[in-house]
Amino acid sequence: MRSAVIPANSSNPLQLSIGDSVKYKNFQFYMYMHFADVVKLEANQSRKFNISRNGTIWFGPIIPLYLYTSTAYSQSAITGGDYLFSLFKVDGSTLPPLLNAVEVYYLIELLQSETSRPDIDAIMSIKSTYGISRNWQGDPCAPQEYVWDGLNCSYNGTAPIITSLNLSSSGLTGEIASDIANLKSLRSLDLSNNSLIGPVPDFLSKLVSLEVLNLTGNRLTGRIPVDLLKRRQNGLLLLSVDGNPELCALDSCNDNNKKNYVVPVTVSVSALFAIVAAISLAICLKRRKKQAAVAGEMMEAQARILESRKRQFTYSKVLEMTNNFERVLGRGGFGTVYHGLLGDTEVAVKTLSPSSVQGYKEFQAEVKLLLRVHHKNLTTLVGYCEEPSHMVLIYEYMANGDLKHHLSGDDPVNILSWEERLRIAIGAAQGLEYLHNGCKPPIVHRDVKTTNILLDSNFQAKLADFGLSRIFPTEDGSHVSTTVAGTPGYLDPEYHVTNWLTEKSDVYSYGVVLLEIITSRPVIAKTGDRTHLSTWVSSMLDKGDIKTISDPRLLGDFDTNSVWKVTELAMACVSEISAERPTMSQVLVELNECLATETARTREGRSQSNSNSIEFTNVDLSSGLFPQPR
Repeated sequence: MRSAVIPANSSNPLQLSIGDSVKYKNFQFYMYMHFADVVKLEANQSRKFNISRNGTIWFGPIIPLYLYTSTAYSQSAITGGDYLFSLFKVDGSTLPPLLNAVEVYYLIELLQSETSRPDIDAIMSIKSTYGISRNWQGDPCAPQEYVWDGLNCSYNGTAPIITSLNLSSSGLTGEIASDIANLKSLRSLDLSNNSLIGPVPDFLSKLVSLEVLNLTGNRLTGRIPVDLLKRRQNGLLLLSVDGNPELCALDSCNDNNKKNYVVPVTVSVSALFAIVAAISLAICLKRRKKQAAVAGEMMEAQARILESRKRQFTYSKVLEMTNNFERVLGRGGFGTVYHGLLGDTEVAVKTLSPSSVQGYKEFQAEVKLLLRVHHKNLTTLVGYCEEPSHMVLIYEYMANGDLKHHLSGDDPVNILSWEERLRIAIGAAQGLEYLHNGCKPPIVHRDVKTTNILLDSNFQAKLADFGLSRIFPTEDGSHVSTTVAGTPGYLDPEYHVTNWLTEKSDVYSYGVVLLEIITSRPVIAKTGDRTHLSTWVSSMLDKGDIKTISDPRLLGDFDTNSVWKVTELAMACVSEISAERPTMSQVLVELNECLATETARTREGRSQSNSNSIEFTNVDLSSGLFPQPR
């Protein structure tokens, strides 16, 4: 508003034409013209003008005020067609018309309905409680291109619903807002790196859809609700609570708020009998508890036996479901994988090759493990066949094959975007984190690689091939000695030297997978020096150009900071010293932050694309000084 345009010839009008009858005939426009005199008029000067639309007076007369804005606008929609707006001075005006700014909007019919009313009320209350200063205006989820920063929404129902809330590093104080409980469809909640205090509320356990809860880096106190811990143990919830020194996840937490009082007493004979009785009772209860635990283990073992029998198929049934092994999906060291149908459900049928030396041992290990672990990012064992000359594993069918295929360049048409790669990386990391922390005792996969990361029809990643997996003998065991096993290039060098297996061995292999996701290069170079991928990336990082490291097929379409951060994370994972590698929980926190950065970029790009798509043609201002708006 500090500048304005006037006609070169003060006798001529300013003219602005909008639209053509073909392109804009169905549009509804709203016009806004802004005026402010930027020249202080003398006593003998005046500026007064009207605005006409296609020869008919539309607005006026207008007398702009010095350094004060006034606006002429259409109170109802201007239907599509050709329009010529003319600004011409009124008789008696000594100065020509001026125009400081013009805005033209056209009406967009929203295809989505407004966000579910309970979700709107809840998020507005959360905004008020925390005093959130983000640009949270309008409807939270609609239109989809302008969803609020930090939110993800689902548009599958009649009204959009909020499924993800990220308030990480937002300066939040006080307790966790109770209105979060009203976001019933919430699947991910990130409140990390704030200054939240008080206990972790029980209402978070009632959010049955919640899959990710990040509370790291706050000042929360007390005990974590038992239901949240159970869901974490069952692989239903990724729970991160690091950085809360007064928060405890154990039933035996010390209550620091209790005061200890020492009261001297004289122990009478009767009191002594009471103490002896109490000790006897405690011993009895402990013995019963132990007996109950043994009984529970026996019942659990019996349940697993019953479950295994339920999933066992005959070889004739395998022949039927594969139509005599008609369609091959792939081949590996274990054997050949065939496509099958179990009723109307597609399955993948993996047969044991007679030449596989370790085959039978791996077969039994995989069956036993998959019968006891269940997680959305682990492949599901549908069943198996164990007959003297036929051993078969039957899995859920993964329509998009393995990750290696999509990174190797074999499919030049469907190239994974950076955002898709991050989501796949997070899915695989969640599966590993569950094996390491959600299973009691913990499990080490031992063969994490891109061919063992499978993708379903929605490109959700699932870990596969558990034949080499090992269970730690005790819950507090930090390592176990085993014969070295794994795939060259992915094998932890420390494990290879010492034979000591830890969960950090999986972290190393996962770091190599991350490097493949970033670069789409082979793990071992096919050149004569057979350079490892991590060595190549390290040398390129020294040059400081991330675009030479990233897959060239991405064409630079990514947030540079996000790629840098994932690369640094991958290099930390492949550190030769296991103690310097992060845990899978830490890896997940970092990857989720990178995904949030990338989704914000793509959302901003869509918004910019939509705003740039508005075009006003045939603009003609006689002064020649006003640029054609686009």
